[in-house]
This record gives sequence, structure tokens and C-alpha cells, in this order.
Amino acid sequence: MAETIQLEVTRYSPEHDAAPTFQRFEVPYRKDWVVLDALNYIKDKLDGSLSYRWSCRMGICGSCGMMVNGEPKLTCATFLSFYAPDAVRVEPLRYFPVVRDLVVEMTDFMVKLQKVKPWIIRKEEKSIADGEYLQTPQQLDVYKQFSMCINCMLCYAACPVYGLDPLFTGPAAIALAQRYNIDSRDQGAKERMDILSQHEGIWACTFVGECTEVCPKHVDPAGAIQQYKLTAAKEWFKSLLMPWGAK
Repeated sequence: MAETIQLEVTRYSPEHDAAPTFQRFEVPYRKDWVVLDALNYIKDKLDGSLSYRWSCRMGICGSCGMMVNGEPKLTCATFLSFYAPDAVRVEPLRYFPVVRDLVVEMTDFMVKLQKVKPWIIRKEEKSIADGEYLQTPQQLDVYKQFSMCINCMLCYAACPVYGLDPLFTGPAAIALAQRYNIDSRDQGAKERMDILSQHEGIWACTFVGECTEVCPKHVDPAGAIQQYKLTAAKEWFKSLLMPWGAK
């Protein structure tokens, strides 16, 4: 096995460059190195101007998501050995505006995330003296999978619908909305349904399923969206059959 491996890394500075280009670096090849280790080597030893995001290096913070050889990946969990001895191409996440090099603008995602109200909504709060909102292990299991999202945005970079229609709310935001909808402590499902039953919400999804394929935490956003669609369809039929019960 070669002692080095080549990385082709996107370089882009909007103040100086008309379009992104690729720069090739040669870094040490170590079997236990991930792509993020190679990027850190470039930053520390070869070119300190390289810009990218990372934090925990443990697949928890979600900040080091990038395109690696054309696939959305967490670079802290993607080993160079997956690609050696071939070169590894590292690009910013697809479908997002590029701020600099491998750093993307996240505002669109953050606005959509807040729009779906991913927090517990109560019509009436209990007093502190009344204690906590308790759950059984079975009630936790209902939504636990969808709560594992780390907001890495890999699912957006994999979603062709988001690529074609930037108004689409997107997989992670909808999955998190569903996570709270099926939480036994939450009472905000109706508010979220009013938001996500619009065209740019759940019905824009064509169930390609790539979002679930690339999710590093196995959240299954595609499954969450289909659950949401089923609930919306049931509510629509109920409103037709029992209009007096609609609220």
C-alpha cells in the first residue's frame, strides 16, 4: 500500500474566484485516518487557508458533512481506506450556497427547521409542583429513532427534490416534526400539520429514499415523511366525513 494518498479539495473564495476549482494535495496514508484527519493535516502542514467545519470528531455534532467522491458523508466517520489507493475528492455539500472552500451557508436549513417547531408544544403547562411529564419505555420507542437526527444536512445534499425545488422543507426538518408529533407529551401536531401539509411540505417528497440511505444515524427521514403523509390523508378524509369534528 502506498505511503501517501491524494485529496482533490474544492477551493473557492467569493472575493477572488469566479467559480470553484480543485486543488490536489498529497497527504500521508494511514489506515486509521478518516477524511477529516487528512483535511486537518492539510490545514496544519500544507495550507492554513483551507476552510471547512468540524468539531467533535465523533459523529455527534454533524458539522463535518461534505461530499466525498460524490456522496454526502460525515468526514469524521469516512476512512481513507475506503478509497485508497485512488484519489479522494472532497467537495462542499451539494445544493447549498458555498461560503468558502468546503463551508456552506446553512441559513435556509435553519429557517426551515425552526418553521416546523421542533420542540414540545403544550396547550396548557403543568405547574412545577405537579412534576414531570412521564413516559413509558414503549412511548419513548415510538419516536426515539427520529430523535437521533444531528442536523448534519447530508439528507438535503442527497435529496433530488430539494435540489430541484429549494422551497421544499426537506427531510431532516420533516423527520424532526414527526418526532414531536408522535411524542406522548406533545400537543402541537395540528400546528405542524397546518405548516407541512402545504405543497412545499410533505407532498413535495416523491419518496426517492436517498435521504435515508445517507443518514449516518439511521433516522429514516423517508419513513418519517411517509408516516406524516398517511396521517395527513387520514385527517383529510375525517374532515370530509365528519366536518363537524374538524378543528
